[in-house]
Amino acid sequence: MNITELANDFTHLLKQNDHKGAAEKYNADTIVSYEAMEGPMAVCEGREAVKQKSDWWTENHEVHSGSVEGPYINGDQFALRFTMDVTPKSTGERVKMDEVGVYTVKDGKIVEERFYY
Repeated sequence: MNITELANDFTHLLKQNDHKGAAEKYNADTIVSYEAMEGPMAVCEGREAVKQKSDWWTENHEVHSGSVEGPYINGDQFALRFTMDVTPKSTGERVKMDEVGVYTVKDGKIVEERFYY
């Protein structure tokens, strides 16, 4: 599978709200995830750590709506734009989020993801 096929299928799964399926299918065991924040989840190493970060986010946010745009492909990387309308359970204040995820692919798996917001 080339990067265009991978990026298109990964994006399709996200648009179907199958984030877990996309991660299970395409995240490498050694994936590293970088968030644009400080704290314990700023860098997560390994498939299980990334899954735990995703589970935490899902458990701590009420998602009202969201969209995924892309993929935008360049070499061994692709980018997606995410927009979301969410309420963090910690604050109860509804917010609109706009972020870009950049994914690096090696040997048919996502080995790195970086988020910008």
